[in-house]
Amino acid sequence: MVFMLFCCSCNHQQQDGTAPDATDYDKIVDSARDLNNTNNELGAIHYLDSIVNNYKNPSFLTEFYYLSFHSAYYQKHNNDAKAMLYADSLLTTFDTPEKKLKYMPYYGQAHYTKGDILFDQGNYNDAYLYYYQAKMIGSKSLDDCTLSDYDYRIGMIMYKLEHYRQAAAAFKESSKETSACYLDFGSFYRRQELLNNTALSYSKANMADSAMFFFGKTLRYLDSVGTQFKVNNKLLDVARGVVYGNEANEYIKRGNLNQAKSLLQKSIAINLRKGNDNHDAELSELKLAHIYERQNKPDSLLYVLKTTRKQFDSVKNDEAKADWYLTTANYLNKKGQADSAYSYLVKYDALKDTVTTKSRQLKEADITVQMERLKKNYEFEQLKKHNQQQYYYLITAIVLGVMLVIIISLIFLNWQKSKRNIKVLGNLNNQINDQNHDLEQALGQLRLSSQEKDRILRTVAHDLRNPVGGIASLTGLMAEESEYNDEQRELINLIKETSNNSLELINEILEITDNISAKLNKEKEAVEINSLLNKSVELLRFKAAEKNQQIILELMDTPVELLIGREKIWRVISNLISNAIKFSNESSPIHVTLTDEGNEVKIAVADNGIGIPDDIKPRVFNTFTDAKRPGTAGEKSFGLGLSICYQIIENHDGKIWFESEVGKGTTFYVTLKK
Repeated sequence: MVFMLFCCSCNHQQQDGTAPDATDYDKIVDSARDLNNTNNELGAIHYLDSIVNNYKNPSFLTEFYYLSFHSAYYQKHNNDAKAMLYADSLLTTFDTPEKKLKYMPYYGQAHYTKGDILFDQGNYNDAYLYYYQAKMIGSKSLDDCTLSDYDYRIGMIMYKLEHYRQAAAAFKESSKETSACYLDFGSFYRRQELLNNTALSYSKANMADSAMFFFGKTLRYLDSVGTQFKVNNKLLDVARGVVYGNEANEYIKRGNLNQAKSLLQKSIAINLRKGNDNHDAELSELKLAHIYERQNKPDSLLYVLKTTRKQFDSVKNDEAKADWYLTTANYLNKKGQADSAYSYLVKYDALKDTVTTKSRQLKEADITVQMERLKKNYEFEQLKKHNQQQYYYLITAIVLGVMLVIIISLIFLNWQKSKRNIKVLGNLNNQINDQNHDLEQALGQLRLSSQEKDRILRTVAHDLRNPVGGIASLTGLMAEESEYNDEQRELINLIKETSNNSLELINEILEITDNISAKLNKEKEAVEINSLLNKSVELLRFKAAEKNQQIILELMDTPVELLIGREKIWRVISNLISNAIKFSNESSPIHVTLTDEGNEVKIAVADNGIGIPDDIKPRVFNTFTDAKRPGTAGEKSFGLGLSICYQIIENHDGKIWFESEVGKGTTFYVTLKK
């Protein structure tokens, strides 16, 4: 039903050219995984085929699962060639370092997928390398439960290569990691298998005490935790049967044949049942046959041999069959039936050669040999690089030698010229020193003159502020009285407006002289820029309301603190917004935005006002610039505000600039470092 619905959406996509968004792709991947997890692998593949065939740009994860499911499907159906093609394609999708980093768990899974196919092919050498790479990648991003699968497979490879101590270590590590898995029957059954495999590896390594400890631990785990899964009693019995058979090996080594025989009989009784591990039952029966052979019980031996022979037709087991031929030959030889014994011995030799060849092939693919070869290859490559470096060094030395001869010749030729020029250069140097001294004196006088100019400017502005402020206050009070006629009130208001404008000019003069001489570092503090910008806007909303304008503020989602002069930056923001109000028409919106630009933040104040003509743009930030114009409601402009802003931002190691088009508006930008 899900597949049919999605095909309809595919057809729609082809008609109107639209593609699904990220949420749709997440649903696609989830649906495919649900199908795969319910053993409907073919349905999952068809479903993802429809995505790849109908959408031009499927998401990365959609492509990942498309290739992964195809590889797993063909591997399950014994088509390793196709499975390997999809596995190789899966690895090539991680074609950039960014993808490998962003999708690190999936990158590890891609190695894991190829390792599984190589393992099925018996290529344990290469399989180990891919499993090991998968684990190294996954250890940075995967949980212990997932990593337990990686150690499990590494343990299986080590066991196949007869490195039993390493196998035991890998199985034991995987068993610890499974404790992080959610406890269901699957994770429970895997852990008991890992405990049993650990014991079996120790047994193969002739570490009897460790082997018996883990066999006992496996049985205790089955008894204690297995009670939670009574619905799977059959599988629990099979697991116990396998452990009994493996445990019996240790008792046989110790010569405790009766205890071994008891365990083998329990194991055989369990695993001979239909649907149980008949393969393990055959191996246990032959172990029991050897015990009867050692105890000189020919009747019991013959019974076991006959029983086991019947099972080979339905359960193929070359290792067990070869053992059966040899044991039968020994039995017949003791019975005096030499001809029959010989025929079974011939069959044993033929089958044993096949088993031995397989075992030898495994040993020849020893991972330690491969690792040693890789090490030698690496050393050889390093030696080649070293030889190449030596060659380059030799060529470089020859070139340097030739250049040295040329340089010495040139030095000798120039030495004679230099003697003649030294006297001339000495005279020129004296002239330059004299000129530098004169320049230093001139710069010092210029600096003093500038400081004196600033002092006089501040003194005049300061002395004028009080009387002009008094005039503004008095005329404000006079304008509120009712005893004046209209003409007198108009003159009073004109005096008041002129006084206020003059007072604003005086304040800006004081501000700019302060900015030139102030030491900003002492005023810096940690300021949350979102809050500062919000307060600045709120204080100016009433001013914008006088022209029926609206200030639209957009802040960052995450608060950011900057080391700045609070009052100075507030002055910049207020000045830029005041200019936007001044040079915008009534009912015109003003946009103030704050964005995160990585190592800095950017403030933008945009209006739809009159704009700045190209001919005055270069002079906008100059002190006492002539690039000043009245506002849209006749507001005065003194040409100092943007100069103040420029100096404040420059003292903060920031940047301020603007973009403007006449009749369409202006946007001022300010960047401050985090």
